[in-house]
Amino acid sequence: MLLAEIRDLIAAHAHADLRTRVPGLLLSKVDSAEPHHSLTEPLLVVMAQGGKRLLLGEQVHEYTAGQYLLVTTDLPVTGHFVGASPRTPALGMGLALRPAAIAPLLLETPPTRSRDTSPIAIGDAGADLLDATARLLRLLDHPADAPVLAPLIEREILWRLLTGPHGGLLRQIGLADSSLSHVSRAIRWIRGNYAEPMRVDELARLTGMSPSAFHRHFRAVTAMSPLQFQKRIRLQEARSLLVAGAGDIAGVGHLVGYDSPSQFNREYRRLFGAPPGQDAARLREAAAPAAQLP
Repeated sequence: MLLAEIRDLIAAHAHADLRTRVPGLLLSKVDSAEPHHSLTEPLLVVMAQGGKRLLLGEQVHEYTAGQYLLVTTDLPVTGHFVGASPRTPALGMGLALRPAAIAPLLLETPPTRSRDTSPIAIGDAGADLLDATARLLRLLDHPADAPVLAPLIEREILWRLLTGPHGGLLRQIGLADSSLSHVSRAIRWIRGNYAEPMRVDELARLTGMSPSAFHRHFRAVTAMSPLQFQKRIRLQEARSLLVAGAGDIAGVGHLVGYDSPSQFNREYRRLFGAPPGQDAARLREAAAPAAQLP
């Protein structure tokens, strides 16, 4: 019953932009199963209809209606919705996971160690979590109530997650000295400076780790090396620029950090399955893609 209400509320309020009038609340309605590449942020996703398969490095994560997805740091992922169509679109609700909202709750929960080895976790959404999710979505029909009630419901949702099976993983977002927070510092640097040359030892210094420890923790979080991560960010940014018509192929490649046009073309084709010009033209000819949650 709750899942059906959540599904109906998402279907009624989702539009091309993921964002809603409730801060941090995102809605997604997708009717295509075409693979897409995206850069996630720390996020809770509750799936109301359909399912999705995510690929992070060599790791595959699948979740379906009635389950939730936790993403605890910024990650470049490849994914596609399973069985989505105009008649039965995939419907999902997202909630941004803010360290400032999580940290105060850690004082109320006993310390736990995360057993998760990936920054992505999937679980079954219990009745309490679905109930809080439905109440948050109802605020879309009562926007005057949202400034007061939305933070309270967000706090409840975070509490349900912290006291659930993946609470130890969620705690890492709120802990300033966790290995996840240190790696996230490096990830933010790469995202903001992806076109710049990168020295792993300088990134390790930024995180307060030795180069070997940093490389080990970075790969554990992202399933990639720092250089592979930077390459993925560069290519995804290049794709966005090409689709927007922001310049010629060689110019865009140089803008995102490639000195060699042939290397840019080769690595772009390897990731997206087509040369840059052909891929961008195909995407521009297609209808504007619906906004998607991870």
